[in-house]
Amino acid sequence: MAVTKTIEIDGREVTFRASAAIPRLYRNQFHRDIYRDLNDLQKGMEKSDEESSSLDTFSLELFENIAWLMAKHADNDAPDSPEKWLDDFSTFSIYEILPQIIDLWGLNVQQQVDSKKNSIRQSGK
Repeated sequence: MAVTKTIEIDGREVTFRASAAIPRLYRNQFHRDIYRDLNDLQKGMEKSDEESSSLDTFSLELFENIAWLMAKHADNDAPDSPEKWLDDFSTFSIYEILPQIIDLWGLNVQQQVDSKKNSIRQSGK
């Protein structure tokens, strides 16, 4: 079961969706592991702040790709590339949006773990 979260970006509401399909969609689209990338982004965020940003360009690109994919997953009418999606905004802060996306992903993963535990209990294993 998917989880969604609406986040205000550049004065408008944007819905993001996380589900079990996201790792596969991300792998197919970007040929990367979303678990590793989110972990790396989270570590990078913990080491820096908005005032003294130490995130490199590659980290920003990872964030943009993940944000776009989750937004596209929530809204099929969203643009078909991260570049076109980002073009809809004047600017936004990774330091405001990324923690919310990480929280959304955490809720999705927790929901999957809880579902697996419940199915094991119901099957008597």
